Amino acid sequence: MSRPALPDDTELSDRIRTLDLESKVRLLTGATVWRLPAESRLGLSAVTMSDGPQGVRGTGEDPGATGMLAPAPSALAAAWDTALAEHLGTLFATEARRKGVDVVLGPVVNLQRTPVAGRHFEYFSEDPLLTGTLAAAVVRGLQSRGVGACLKHFVANDSETDRTRYRSRLDERTLREVYLAPFEQVLAEAEPWSVMAAYSGVDDGTESAPMTENARLLREVLKEEWGFSGPVVSDWAATRSTVASAVGGLDLVMPGPDPLWGEPLVAAVRAGEVDERLIDDKVLRLLRLARHTGQLGEPGQNPAPPAAQAGPGEMEFRLLREVAARGMVLLRNEADLLPLGPEGIRSVALIGPNAVAPYLQGGGSAFVPAVRTVSFEDGLRAALPDDVRLSVHRGGDARLRPPFLSGALLIDPETGTAGVRADHLDADGNRVGGEIRPSGDWSGYTAFGAATRRVVLRTVLTFTEPGTHRLEIGCVGRYAVTVDGEEVLAGDDDRGVELILDSTHNNPRLRGIDLEVGPQPRRIALGIDLTVVEPGGYDRFVTAQLRHAPPGPTPYEEIAEAVAAAQAADVAVVVVGTNEEVESEGWDRNGLDLPGHQNELVRKVIAANPRTIVVVNAGAPVLLPWADEAPALLWVWLPGQEAGHALADVLLGRTEPSGRLPWTLPARAEDVPVPDARPRDGIVDYSEGVHVGYRAWDRGGLVPAFPFGHGLGWTRWTYESVTLSPSPVSATLPSPAGGDGLDLTVELTNTGPQAGREVVQVYLEPPHDGPDRPVRLLAGFATVQAAPGARVTAEVHVPARAFQIWDSEAHAWRTPPGRYRLRVGRSSRDLHLTAEVTVDDGCLHPAG
Repeated sequence: MSRPALPDDTELSDRIRTLDLESKVRLLTGATVWRLPAESRLGLSAVTMSDGPQGVRGTGEDPGATGMLAPAPSALAAAWDTALAEHLGTLFATEARRKGVDVVLGPVVNLQRTPVAGRHFEYFSEDPLLTGTLAAAVVRGLQSRGVGACLKHFVANDSETDRTRYRSRLDERTLREVYLAPFEQVLAEAEPWSVMAAYSGVDDGTESAPMTENARLLREVLKEEWGFSGPVVSDWAATRSTVASAVGGLDLVMPGPDPLWGEPLVAAVRAGEVDERLIDDKVLRLLRLARHTGQLGEPGQNPAPPAAQAGPGEMEFRLLREVAARGMVLLRNEADLLPLGPEGIRSVALIGPNAVAPYLQGGGSAFVPAVRTVSFEDGLRAALPDDVRLSVHRGGDARLRPPFLSGALLIDPETGTAGVRADHLDADGNRVGGEIRPSGDWSGYTAFGAATRRVVLRTVLTFTEPGTHRLEIGCVGRYAVTVDGEEVLAGDDDRGVELILDSTHNNPRLRGIDLEVGPQPRRIALGIDLTVVEPGGYDRFVTAQLRHAPPGPTPYEEIAEAVAAAQAADVAVVVVGTNEEVESEGWDRNGLDLPGHQNELVRKVIAANPRTIVVVNAGAPVLLPWADEAPALLWVWLPGQEAGHALADVLLGRTEPSGRLPWTLPARAEDVPVPDARPRDGIVDYSEGVHVGYRAWDRGGLVPAFPFGHGLGWTRWTYESVTLSPSPVSATLPSPAGGDGLDLTVELTNTGPQAGREVVQVYLEPPHDGPDRPVRLLAGFATVQAAPGARVTAEVHVPARAFQIWDSEAHAWRTPPGRYRLRVGRSSRDLHLTAEVTVDDGCLHPAG
């Protein structure tokens, strides 16, 4: 049976002309936080969006909904495998359809310009080519199943501090060669159906404006030069103007309804400040998106809803497990300690704060309530033989914030049953609703009606354990906290949406109270009066966090216990890393040190047991001052829901950790080229120019702990030869990473004892006498696998764009003449083969 023909743009334009101005403008801002408006006269159903990129969050309409939690994008990038990335994209599409989602807000193709960036884990890499290649693969996977990607955050929005206010200052060449490059590549290779404009602004020397108003970049570059035909969507609550944003190239304002683009935009059109043809173009772009995602039918009819999808199952979990395991990077493996053989192992000590509480996903909009989570302990227990004893020891807490109050300590003062009572009060103080919840976590609480103006929490706490109890309370907005009827804390922050944009609503400042408990139990009555926060287009909410640190052993006592367990065990596995306090949307890190006493813990365990495997559970770089002392060192990222199974697969040799670092791991904080991302006078100055990431390390002659592209795996590889395509190839370039260029054939042999997977990396070194350029830059890569002793061929395409620079005077790409070297190897600093290329008359010629 043939499918009905889809309407073309001419037919869509005819439909648009049937609408009056007010109806057209209504379509250009959200109907809700996640949905666009429907319009039956156009055959338009509501397009639904959802956060990514570690999964699909959904719309929040079902508070108990869960979903698949994938490894963070930096973990996927570490696999350097486009096929794997595309498969993960198709999984996201399946999950989106389960949740009624048409567009996933991702992937994120901002760059890891500084290691302290709060969303570092959400970005793929510090390199634009690796970022663009893998992001394009994710987009192809998503959109192959009819779910749109929303490429974000356009552009130079690479840090979180003051992200809604700062302006990135960078020259046109840097912008083109580095920060626009992954966007351009993904658009050329995968044609994403929408793009998100960032909160921040850009000053490229030609125009200085917020990205939602930047006509130079949105209209001239993105739409006209690159031919992007979909809608540009604002980041949530990023729009600050009516005329400037409408004329500047923004097409959809989210969330909604937004007062800036309602009646004010209609008035601006009638006043001649905005051409109505611009409004028609915006609606056309929306209809194209709806057409792609199946939300556009015949006028007067609504498309049939998609068929119901079964819930996630083991086949999908296996893919998440494979991504997590294959993205793990083996940084050191002295005496081939890994993989562990079953012989001679009768006891394993699993140690570390992240061994007890793994960090599976970063904080912020990427957070997904997981359908299941497999801890490191659970994964190892399931994988180890029954006769192997596994003991678990925290070795000290790495979190600054104590855990939420246990439900066992909470009593509703009215019924005497367990829990915290919430009374919903209207403007006159009358009770209009309420509930009882057995939880100390009331972050972002929204379960109240429109009439509610205050939420009053009441509970009785009973402490029985003698000693000093630390009670910490965090609220936002206007609030008052009482203990036994006496006010002890209060707040008067009247900000609205800013509490969400800087993540304060999920990470409120904590205030502490010490409570002494003697031989007899101590009871206190706790009350928290919260005024409902009005955050614009977001749901109204209140936030209260009740946290509790009971008396207990000191970190030093916990470390001593862990060291004793390590000494008694055949193998020690120490899991250290970051947590939700450290890596999150909304703020940048203050430094690169592991939190808490983790460095001391690692050093003492290594000294106690020569068979110690150190596992780093972090999305972004941290300093490892003991790295050279660790017998085995494995970076496992933020590995998602299958974390425990994936780690067990790697430790026991079931899956090779074939990951390679997608960024540079510093040895010292003072060597980091871009040590922070704090705006100065509202400006983030990209003064390093095109020398981002490993390029800056090479330029400065600095020695990192481990270089970009590094990773070991289970076997060894010998690089035999490299050859280039023999024919001259034109340097004219229709696609940033495809089209014309050179093809390299690399022969290599697995000379180790096991089957393995290798990432063949090709770096371009330009002539020394040309314009200022990186010492070397990634120009192509390929992943191959081979059995022990087998020879394999890797085919690597190097695009002509790799040879080009942006000429800021001519506003065009050009290829400087001279002799270039293509270096082939295992990392940016482990290079084995060289091929030379001569450029003259705009053409590339293999030298020889």
